[in-house]
Amino acid sequence: MNNFTYRQVTMVEEAIDEKTGNTAFVAGGTNLLDLMKENIAKPDRLIDINHIHQLAGIVELEEGSIRLGATVTNADTAWHPVIESRLPLVSKAILSGASPQLRNMATNGGNLMQRTRCYNFYDKATPCNKREPGSGCSALYGYSRIHAILGASEHCIATHPSDFCVALAALDAVVEVKGSYGEREIPFEDFHRLPEDKPEIDNTLRPGEIITGIRVPPNSFCKHCSYLKIRDRTSFAFALVSVATAFEMDGETISESKDGIGRRCT
Repeated sequence: MNNFTYRQVTMVEEAIDEKTGNTAFVAGGTNLLDLMKENIAKPDRLIDINHIHQLAGIVELEEGSIRLGATVTNADTAWHPVIESRLPLVSKAILSGASPQLRNMATNGGNLMQRTRCYNFYDKATPCNKREPGSGCSALYGYSRIHAILGASEHCIATHPSDFCVALAALDAVVEVKGSYGEREIPFEDFHRLPEDKPEIDNTLRPGEIITGIRVPPNSFCKHCSYLKIRDRTSFAFALVSVATAFEMDGETISESKDGIGRRCT
C-alpha cells in the first residue's frame, strides 16, 4: 500500500473541490481498501465523505419516489421500514450479498462504485485490460466460471459483483450525481458501462463527480417480487447468476413486469 493523505469533509461542494488529481472518495471502504492493499488502487489522497449530511438518510419524496442517501449503509437500507414495506426487492437483494459485517460498513454509493471480483483483476501476475489497459485479458482463455455470457467484449469478460444493483436495474432507479458543473441524473441502466474497448472505465461518472443519492420511482411491485441468486455457498459468495423480477398484477394477469439480471458463465 502506498502512502496517502486523509481528510474529512462535511459538504458536497467541499468534496468536489478536493477531488483533484489522484484522489479517491472513501465511505465504508470495503472494496477500496482491499484494492489499496493489493496495490491495484493507489490514491495519493482519501477524502472521507461520511460526515456530509446531504448524503445521508432515506427519504420518501412527495411524488412517491424513495431516495436512498449515498452514505447510508447497506444494512441500514435493507432493514429500513420504508424499504422493507415499499421496496422489498431492494431489501432481499442487499441481504443476499456479502456478510453482515460488510453490510454494516458498505454504503449505497460505494456499492455502485465497487470494482469487479474477477480473479485476474486481482492477480497482478496476469494480464488484465481492466487493471492495465492494453495488457490483454487472461480470463478469455482461462478460468471463466464467474464471467459474463452477455455484454462482454474481446477485451474483457469481467462482471460487476453487486446484488443491490441488479434490483435497482429492475426498478428503473436513477443515480443522482453532482460535480463542478452542477447536478445531473443518470438512468441506472446507463450508469455502468459495457467493457467494449475501454474496460478500465466502469461507469459514466465524469471526473470529479460524486454520487449523492439513488432515487427509485414510485411503483406497485412491493407485493409481487423476488430476488434469486445462484452461488456456490449461501453464507458468503458472489453470484454465478442473479435475477431480480417484479410484477404488477391485474387479478391473475401480469399487467407490467420488470427484471434485472446479472449474467455469468457457469
